[in-house]
Amino acid sequence: MTPKLARFLPILLAAATLFSLPADAAQCGNNAGGFETWKQQFAAEARANGIGPKGLQALAGTQYATRTIAADRGQKSFKYSLQKFMQVRGSSAIISQGRRQKAANAKFFASIERQYGVPAGPLLAIHGMETGFGRFMGNANVMSAIATLAYDCRRSAFFTGHLLAALQLVDYGIISSSTKGAMHGEIGHTQFLPGSVLKYGVDGDGDRRLDLAGSKQDALASTANFLRAHGWRPGAGYQPGQPNFTAIQGWNAASVYQQAIAIMAAEIDK
Repeated sequence: MTPKLARFLPILLAAATLFSLPADAAQCGNNAGGFETWKQQFAAEARANGIGPKGLQALAGTQYATRTIAADRGQKSFKYSLQKFMQVRGSSAIISQGRRQKAANAKFFASIERQYGVPAGPLLAIHGMETGFGRFMGNANVMSAIATLAYDCRRSAFFTGHLLAALQLVDYGIISSSTKGAMHGEIGHTQFLPGSVLKYGVDGDGDRRLDLAGSKQDALASTANFLRAHGWRPGAGYQPGQPNFTAIQGWNAASVYQQAIAIMAAEIDK
């Protein structure tokens, strides 16, 4: 990112575009056959929503992501019981490492809690659950993954906004056409979708850049900002039935995931 862009990043993020789609939106599809035609149609929508040359070039370079479609159709772990889910996701290791990271970075987590009201436990539980504390942040091309899901009829409406956000992030220089992430296009240490990067991404390490993959501080501060925006109340509980559990629900829609985060976070915060 250029120094000039970094200087104005907070303004750009605060003024994230409210995208609008025409009545004759690009037609979704259920296989790779219509993807190239859809891209051409969608480029007109992107241009109408203020996407610039860099974003449009990134869209033109996307490829139909077969692995993303396979992953989207095969999300089995969310159907497990809570006990099985926590076992599969390695909850004991997440708790153990989360406690070590909390102790090693006490000053940082204290500053995050002062600013956003969110304690270390939920942030570290999410970090551990999403990427194993940054050990694996994904190997899928973010632009191709998001474009494929915006094209795919199953959840086109949901991912269309994220695709426009991703194109805007390319225009801003925050990501590029070669950025790697998870199979659904999530980015960074805690796996933000592009629309959430625009809305909640903050500079947590003070370098006036937003880099959710390269900076744990940016990712964790952004996660705290997300939770605060979803109703987190400083000092309130975050177990099921308590005030801050709704913020965790905002992070992920799967009940088993929400419960696991709350349990692991409480163990880390002990």
